[in-house]
Amino acid sequence: MKWTFRIGKFWGIDVFLHATFFVMIVWLGISYWIQGNNIVTALTGVGFILALFGSVVLHEYGHALTARRFGVETKNITLYPIGGVASLERIPEKPKQELLVALAGPAVNLVISLVILLGLLFTSSLQPLTGLGILEGSFFQRLMIANLTLVGFNLIPAFPMDGGRVLRALLAMRLEYTAATQIAASVGQGLAFVFGLIGLFSNPFLVFIAFFVWIGAQNEAKMVRMNSALEGIPVSRAMLTDFEVLSPADQLSKVIDHVLRSDQKHFPVVLDDQVVGVLSETGLLQGLRNKGEETLVAEVMEHNFRTADSYEMLETAFNRLRECACHTMPILRNGELVGLVTMDNIGELIRIQSILDLREGPAKNSTMMELEV
Repeated sequence: MKWTFRIGKFWGIDVFLHATFFVMIVWLGISYWIQGNNIVTALTGVGFILALFGSVVLHEYGHALTARRFGVETKNITLYPIGGVASLERIPEKPKQELLVALAGPAVNLVISLVILLGLLFTSSLQPLTGLGILEGSFFQRLMIANLTLVGFNLIPAFPMDGGRVLRALLAMRLEYTAATQIAASVGQGLAFVFGLIGLFSNPFLVFIAFFVWIGAQNEAKMVRMNSALEGIPVSRAMLTDFEVLSPADQLSKVIDHVLRSDQKHFPVVLDDQVVGVLSETGLLQGLRNKGEETLVAEVMEHNFRTADSYEMLETAFNRLRECACHTMPILRNGELVGLVTMDNIGELIRIQSILDLREGPAKNSTMMELEV
């Protein structure tokens, strides 16, 4: 992943920090220094933020380890200045499972708050809330309040917060999954509008949250619509069968000829009847720019690619293609290359499928129209 740094691996899941996280720490350190005018205040403030993000990491592991109980693995956890993201391989199959996975994160923050509260009560260290501030008051009591705030914030019924997934899971117990997602996304976007309106007249940070929620709801609904459109379609129906194949020993000058006389932009690279790489349009252009036409395909082809079997369902293949950030996926049958699936032809299939669905009747037409809002 670009602009991310691996900081460790726990319970079999890698944890990454986005580069902007370091920018935030430096900025906060300087802010605390200005407010307190000494190094101790700055270090204490930064330490509090790091402790809070430690709670965020545990929050994400709550999601990840609960999902693992239902057979869903987590690829990684990434920390951003606005929070953490646990990248699950897929959404749990049953609404009840998604509900438990979504609630597991806030539950972790609630447990952290309760543990801190018990510790404060046991040591008689609990202070009045009026004595707390960004830099003032008990370190652990401020951390307790921050974790309770995380619980409340994450349970807002709007994507991409956990509350949006809780709402969808509850709706999906009675409704079709795509419809449940669309309703939950609409609720989230309605809340985003309210946040933005309030933020314009009070706190500008609410405008940022509104934008974050609006985009998150939009992307979630779009992704579920795409998966729904691909459901039940075999890869063999969508794959391209008329394509050129390259050898690792071919020069880029040969690839230029293929590109100029066809619409193909991405090429499987085959050696001894085995797919050993994929030459993307980006790889071709970079190779021509940096090394010239005589460069061998083997020098610029991508080794990080995914394959699918022609008998697999397209929804599964699409998710695999999206996860690896690839553009093209070689399709095999009994180990032999028989086709290609690209993001472009999947997009075309979704558009065609939507048009066909619209012709099935007024009821379906009404549903599809609502999904496009």
